[in-house]
Amino acid sequence: MDLDAYVAEHTDEWARLDELAGRRRLTGAESDELITLYQRSATHLSVVQSRSPDPALVGRLSRLVSRGRAAVTGSSAPAWRDVTTFFTVSFPVAVYRAWRWWCGVATASSLVAFALMAYVAAHPAVQTRLLPSEEIRQLVEHDFADYYSENPAQSFAAQVWTNNAMLTAVCLISGILVLPVLYLLVTNMVSVGVVGGIMIGQGKGDVFWGLITPHGLLEIMCVFVGAGVGLRLGWAWIAPGPRRTRAQALAEESRAGVVVALGLVLVLAVTGVIEAFVTPSPLPTWARVGIGVAAFAGFHLYVVTLGRRASRAGETGDLAPGLREDTAPLA
Repeated sequence: MDLDAYVAEHTDEWARLDELAGRRRLTGAESDELITLYQRSATHLSVVQSRSPDPALVGRLSRLVSRGRAAVTGSSAPAWRDVTTFFTVSFPVAVYRAWRWWCGVATASSLVAFALMAYVAAHPAVQTRLLPSEEIRQLVEHDFADYYSENPAQSFAAQVWTNNAMLTAVCLISGILVLPVLYLLVTNMVSVGVVGGIMIGQGKGDVFWGLITPHGLLEIMCVFVGAGVGLRLGWAWIAPGPRRTRAQALAEESRAGVVVALGLVLVLAVTGVIEAFVTPSPLPTWARVGIGVAAFAGFHLYVVTLGRRASRAGETGDLAPGLREDTAPLA
């Protein structure tokens, strides 16, 4: 192929494409011309690459075709707009749509924990069967309170954040199999019930509630949300409904689940900061508990207010239609 003749023949078209791609506004005729020139230039690039791959010309045409593609398809929204949409629409609506699931998980788990806590607290013999007397004394007098202050606050916050994020992620992911997340919830609620029952039974209920409430309300709610969304994901392939196939239901709920997981990572960072800096602080108990209650209530208000509004607008927390999988039309 005579490369010089090929360039001379098409250089005007390339210059015109470059001109149209740089304009902010185009008429209907100019838009049609832009698309036509973009398609032709893409073909020219392919021809040059296959027959006479001159590096300089290939680079020039590649840049031109990329610019034409951006003009034809439109530029993406700024990153800050995506972040704003995530926090004001995607995350709250994904959590809000699963509220029946995580509220159900929270109710059932709380009943297990409080029932076990009351039983253990009321039966000293059960306490000694669960732990030796010396270990109970060590837990009540030292270990439980020292846990929140034995490490530097910064490293403790990072450790707590990592552990809680991992637990929540496992609850969410394992929800697709249903039974593993139920096992995780039961084991965690049994642990809380036993420790709380021993502390209360040994007359240290004020210490237990004063230390666990500031961070525990929001922290355990994140676990409940993760487990609820995970169970909703598992139910999607068990009973996808009449309008979705199992694959479609699982894909849709999985994408929403990823949104929830990302959002909960940031919420759990807040709980980590509270647990590291507020829980062991010298603030009076009412102030520490008040901070925990405010964070807990603020999260619920955020989810209900923004999530309900987004849900009424038809949002689901899923990707934008142009980013989802293609589906074949069916009669």
